Amino acid sequence: MARASKNPEKAGEGGDVVPLRPPTKCPICGKPAVREFYPFSSQRCADIDLNRWFTGAYAIPVVENEPPEEAPNAEQDDGEV
Repeated sequence: MARASKNPEKAGEGGDVVPLRPPTKCPICGKPAVREFYPFSSQRCADIDLNRWFTGAYAIPVVENEPPEEAPNAEQDDGEV
């Protein structure tokens, strides 16, 4: 059974772990994301994102429901005079 190489100099000699998804970019700075701070590239980018949530820069829009309009009364609209 092939084992993953622990020596970074021998990386790529078969047995290496292949990521299941392609690398993603940090939404703050655009650099490649790091596993430790995923989906960010650093603690700084994670803190910037958290601060944006705290200050309200990110907001989920609220759609207020309008009261339903009343249907016209069928008895009054008979067309009879």
